[in-house]
Amino acid sequence: MSSQDNFEFQLAKFIDFRDVEVCERVRQIRREDLTTHSNPDFKIRVIDEPSDFYQSFADNLVDRIVKARDDGRNFTAILPCGPVPQYALAAERINRERISLDHVRTFNMDEYANENDVTAPYSWSGSFQKAMFDNFFLRVDEELRPREENIHFPNTENVNHYSQLIQEAGGADACFGGIGWCGHIAFWESNLGHEFAGDMDAYRAAGSRMISLHPMTTMQNALHSFSSDWSAVPPRAATIGPLDILGAVDRSFWLDGALGFNDSWQKFIARLVAHGPVNEFVPGSLLQTVPTEYTIIGTVADNVVVDMA
Repeated sequence: MSSQDNFEFQLAKFIDFRDVEVCERVRQIRREDLTTHSNPDFKIRVIDEPSDFYQSFADNLVDRIVKARDDGRNFTAILPCGPVPQYALAAERINRERISLDHVRTFNMDEYANENDVTAPYSWSGSFQKAMFDNFFLRVDEELRPREENIHFPNTENVNHYSQLIQEAGGADACFGGIGWCGHIAFWESNLGHEFAGDMDAYRAAGSRMISLHPMTTMQNALHSFSSDWSAVPPRAATIGPLDILGAVDRSFWLDGALGFNDSWQKFIARLVAHGPVNEFVPGSLLQTVPTEYTIIGTVADNVVVDMA
């Protein structure tokens, strides 16, 4: 039972992580203490300004591409469709510096699907595939783009062996991503933890599959991508799993969940993922156990407060 200011209540039934003492502890983590972590390989930093945040994300991606080229090797990346603004900045630098992406292989994390597990087509305005081409691939000059066969998205036909496709490409050099309101990574939702009965080894080894969106994810994505229209958000998705994220050589996660008016929906979950216990009901908590860059925009780092103004 949660107790705040002498008012006690049970957490809503759809919330999967239910340790209210942990929730209270992470809620109290101040901005100045947020970047301290017991695992030195889990590197937390705060970038205050949005322009600096997205440019840093773009440069992180492009720097890895350039290093792989200079090392004479391919570069395989797992990419999110959110955050998005960094992609235009990355494309601009790629074009300006004439960086060929011929050695680059990309695997997007996820894609929406309907109730029959038919994934969204490129022609649908809300598809991640269309968003990635519009915001990144088509912004790169044609002669510099990755080869079409090296750009991958999970879909109805490949989702059950999508993890295998990543492995056949040599595994991911880097997995980029964000954190969802329920703590999801990719569309690996918090409620999926109930399927593993506490077996964390099996949980970590779970690969790509179809899932139903968590209610919090539906509302989060409605707010940010569908003009707050929850009826426009599909009910299911194809997604990678913990196997793919933990199996990457490195991880770089970027939290930009600002709401405007100097507030954020992501303040609490950013803390629970980074400073709560590693568990199956907060999928992003797995990042604490492996080398990970965890970069937080300023408004997400700000203190968690109750403010009814």
